[in-house]
Amino acid sequence: MTSKTHLAVGKPLLGRTESDLPVLKPFNYSPAGQVNDLLFSRWLAEFSPRSLLVIALLFLLWPGLALAQGNYSFTQALEALWRWLPFIVGQGFVLNLVVSFLTMLVGTIAGVLLGLGQISPVRLISGPSWFVTQLFRNSPWLVLLFIVMLALPFEIQIGDHVYPIPDWLKAVFGLALPIMANISEIVRGAIISVPTGQWEAADSLAYSRHQTLWLVILPQCFKRMIPPWMNWYAILTMATPLISLLGVEEIVTLSRQAMEAEDNHPELLVPFFGFALIIFFAYCYPIARYTISLEKRFVVRQ
Repeated sequence: MTSKTHLAVGKPLLGRTESDLPVLKPFNYSPAGQVNDLLFSRWLAEFSPRSLLVIALLFLLWPGLALAQGNYSFTQALEALWRWLPFIVGQGFVLNLVVSFLTMLVGTIAGVLLGLGQISPVRLISGPSWFVTQLFRNSPWLVLLFIVMLALPFEIQIGDHVYPIPDWLKAVFGLALPIMANISEIVRGAIISVPTGQWEAADSLAYSRHQTLWLVILPQCFKRMIPPWMNWYAILTMATPLISLLGVEEIVTLSRQAMEAEDNHPELLVPFFGFALIIFFAYCYPIARYTISLEKRFVVRQ
């Protein structure tokens, strides 16, 4: 055995040692709730302009070749899409965006409170907060939507006045539950990622826990939470078509209604639903790119 090998298997000396022996690298475990988990945004941002061009060409060529022998041409299908475009976008996709905005607002407010509850030293607060977070993080979104849709009343009567609750508002509360839970994990992960020396320094200045949290810890967590928060907004926007299964008249529901008005030609499926895919991609792709740039800008350097 050479001296080089002795250095690799013996006690480490000052400086850096090298070895020609195979080395088993440590397993990098990233638990749920880490603020640097941006898998969706990274996947979406990896599409290069060239790949997007190839996908667009395939999207245009495939239906034209597949439907060349049909009585209803692909050109007629595109003309039908163009006629219904103001209806689909102006009333359908706009509602998707409204639902995503309101859901993110409600989910963020509730998630911040729930995340702060998870790091509370009081077990009566941290325990239920952890349970609620894990419950809604690991529940199917569609199941939560159905539960909220069936559990909430369709109207509320206060005195002599009756206030109806629209289906899209129920969908906001249903989607806000998993978003709340994931934002809670983002807040918890950001807080525990702050070095403990920050807490100790605040203690040395006689800060209370409340002062330490709001004046020292949370200002450092803000920039760590923005990229994963935007990542979850993009995921939420992609998930808003789920509410079409509950009868909410968003872009998918209105696309189906438009195709029914055009006599349900099979050739309409690819243009109408393909347009829905393109408009969601065009909206979420810049968000994903900006999320990755923010992650690089706000990276925490040790």
